[in-house]
Amino acid sequence: MELFESLKQKIQGKELKIVFPEANDERILGAAVRLQSEKILNPVLLGNKEEVAKSAKDHGFDLGSIEVIDPQTYEKYDEMVAAFVERRKGKATEEQAREQLRNVNYFGTMLVYMDLADGLVSGAIHSTGETVRPALQIIKTRPGVSRTSGAFIMLRGREQEKYLFADCAINPNPDEKVLAEIAVESARTAKMFDIEPKVAMLSFSSKGSANAPEVEKVQKATKLAQEMAPEFEIDGELQFDSAFVPAVAQQKAPGSNVAGEATVFVFPELQSGNIGYKMAQRLGGFEAVGPILQGLNKPVSDLSRGCVEEDVYKTAIITANQSIMG
Repeated sequence: MELFESLKQKIQGKELKIVFPEANDERILGAAVRLQSEKILNPVLLGNKEEVAKSAKDHGFDLGSIEVIDPQTYEKYDEMVAAFVERRKGKATEEQAREQLRNVNYFGTMLVYMDLADGLVSGAIHSTGETVRPALQIIKTRPGVSRTSGAFIMLRGREQEKYLFADCAINPNPDEKVLAEIAVESARTAKMFDIEPKVAMLSFSSKGSANAPEVEKVQKATKLAQEMAPEFEIDGELQFDSAFVPAVAQQKAPGSNVAGEATVFVFPELQSGNIGYKMAQRLGGFEAVGPILQGLNKPVSDLSRGCVEEDVYKTAIITANQSIMG
């Protein structure tokens, strides 16, 4: 089954709510109308109701029964302010909370935190920082995870060849502990997409073929990840060809349960991860779906400001699936 058809089936009928803070944007409106009409999930748009209605009309969209919430007139605003002050534990006064929650990304994130919505999708007109910062302050990372990370699902061909690459979006130079966390979170994300996780910890060395601090970091991260999640197959350090090509794996990493069969590729730092996924996308003909933010208590997704309506639609489906992962 095609990936997104499978993902839609997993959430259809569950009445999941996904918040869109950027309700006046044509791409957001188009995706929201499509998601609602297909009965995949329930979009929640944030903004002045008259302005959102006008924007929808100007772009030729009928919002129908889509819920629109205006942060300026929200009936549970006092309750939200109190919850925000409590969550920030002395880092925000009530007055500061009232001001901050006028920001649609903070407001939307609080809806998710208070279980009034299941996830949030933003970033079409906001920067990554503006989208992710409220999530890190309010929703925070899951127990045992110190940093969020960004993964891409790489898709190619009619047979839906698919892999997961991480971290390609967030952490410039993770230490061995964070790198191990990224490996474990990536394995969990892969399972959501029906990818059987075989996790390769990538390096320019395979099983000690080179000696350098950068290699040692990956070796330590591999050991930590294996200890943290013995239920997953994780191995390293591996060069990409050792991880991907069976014949090379036999030569460079004999006996490995991952080499030559890897489906999840964990890059040692952000530069190589970002370069790697874009090379696969532009030279290899892969579709890159993401970034998918991993490690948060509840799902928040960051769009590219260059996204199109289809990206918003797919990201919302992914976000809804993350909300039922448990």
